[in-house]
Amino acid sequence: MDEASLIKTLQATIESQNKIIEGQNKTIESLKEELKRTNENMEYLIKKLYGRKTEKTSAIDGQLVISHIELGLFNEPEIEMDSSILEEVPFEEPIKKTRKGYKRKDLFKGLPSQEQVFKLEESQQVCPVDGNRLSVVGNKFIRSEIKYIPAEISVVNIYQETYECRTCKKEGRSGIYNPYTPEPVLQHSYATASSVAWTMYQKFVQSVPLYRQEKDWKQMGFEIKRQTLSNWIMKTSEEWLYPVVDKLHEELLKEKYLHADETPVQVLNEEGKENTTKSYMWVYSTSSNTKRGIRIFKYTPGRTGDYAKDFLEGFSGYLHTDG
Repeated sequence: MDEASLIKTLQATIESQNKIIEGQNKTIESLKEELKRTNENMEYLIKKLYGRKTEKTSAIDGQLVISHIELGLFNEPEIEMDSSILEEVPFEEPIKKTRKGYKRKDLFKGLPSQEQVFKLEESQQVCPVDGNRLSVVGNKFIRSEIKYIPAEISVVNIYQETYECRTCKKEGRSGIYNPYTPEPVLQHSYATASSVAWTMYQKFVQSVPLYRQEKDWKQMGFEIKRQTLSNWIMKTSEEWLYPVVDKLHEELLKEKYLHADETPVQVLNEEGKENTTKSYMWVYSTSSNTKRGIRIFKYTPGRTGDYAKDFLEGFSGYLHTDG
């Protein structure tokens, strides 16, 4: 082999090795990013399920180290207890009803209230000194309390009352009438607006997974599969919520000023993408000085401006966003 061929072969070998090294570096960076996200998710779950909100997790030499894992399900009240912290006194005086309504403190602002008056029994409404009948002169305020009403599940059997015109019946006409009955939330389902709304709230606001909701329903006396709960979410979203979002989108594009931003999210088992690949959740919002407060979240597999361009097609105004 002559010198020129040898140099050419060596250059090709070096180039090939550089590509291998570059690929390995990308793999290492991807694994580091995945480990970081895993640690963040683990830290969140530890805080959510077991410990104080100030509890920390840390990664040392690629290994997750969890501190205070003993803060479990059963000893949290003992750990969190602090007798030096006193409850705020919601009222210095009882709620007084004025012409403008109830005068409330900020702590209970917006909460419904009710009065509970304790009375003497009929046999006790007699003066023990002279035997005269006692007269009511007013109510003495004692205290205010917070009442909690736990959730309950009940069955609603829906009937439709049937009416008949006897004259029409005699003359051979139908004469049968029924009142209007609302359509079910989902056809061939016992789902109601309240049950579906609660499932969605637990899932997306309180971060309660469906398998745990399945257990909650069972403990309340009704066995329901998580697949059914999932169907409730998906079908009601398609049939009821998507049209609302479409209308909000239509109204959003009529605004003069809009705001937009995106944040990375990780989607597992997404077709055509690795679990370590970033996806993005975009949010589009009206300005604070508008009469219509609208915020729409839109998932996209990337963060290029083309996604915003497609979403805002037809919009004519000013868009405020970061770099």
